[in-house]
Amino acid sequence: MDLSVSLQDGVALLEMRRPPANHFDEALIGWIVDAARELDDDPACRVLLLASEGKHFCAGADFGGGEFAADHVAAAELLYRRAAQLFDLRTPIVAAVQGTAVGGGLGLACAADFRVAEAATRFQANFGRLGFHAGFGLSVTLPELIGRQKATDMMLTARRVGGEEAHRIGLADRLAEPGRVRETARGLALEIAAAAPLAVRSMRATLRGELAGRVRGALDHELAEQKVHWATKDSAEGIAASLARRPPVFTGE
Repeated sequence: MDLSVSLQDGVALLEMRRPPANHFDEALIGWIVDAARELDDDPACRVLLLASEGKHFCAGADFGGGEFAADHVAAAELLYRRAAQLFDLRTPIVAAVQGTAVGGGLGLACAADFRVAEAATRFQANFGRLGFHAGFGLSVTLPELIGRQKATDMMLTARRVGGEEAHRIGLADRLAEPGRVRETARGLALEIAAAAPLAVRSMRATLRGELAGRVRGALDHELAEQKVHWATKDSAEGIAASLARRPPVFTGE
């Protein structure tokens, strides 16, 4: 099974199991959403802990194989429909981010309420290096977390942001000791679980406001832009270069 679910001490662990990169597709995001919805209705669950098995948290969609390699547009339409549902969940989410959270994987991490990282963690909005518009709602969630200017920096340069910088700018909420990301994330989850659950959910809903609706609007716009870009030579070059692990050469075509 590509997703395991366990519940202990009020904290539900949802672990992605597609190591080492933990690429997602509509099926995996759907399993996460469906499991989380069930846990939303379970009074024994107070916090969701989103984690992954292996070296990396999530490298986003796999353009080298599977649904995205076959048809970018159709795969993205299905994926974003499911991704939008993450923002309807009522239970707080803590993400344990080891290794890298890149592209859509960064979007998944930013769908959580909190991110726990270590110095070696790398966050990257690499879309500009792939030749197409950012997705997974990052147009809303990333500036919401770190401000418009820092989000613009990350998106337009596509540079990697290490764990210490991520903690400094507010992208990571806790910085764990090396090798202790999962334990530190669980510790934060337990702190939240110890608070009054009705009050926690109510305050969370108040603070999030219309976030879910804003993300849905962003997803529609992001997909429309991506559809245009996926038909360009630059996008073909960016994806090919990424798969070949070489620098891309863009021509603006």
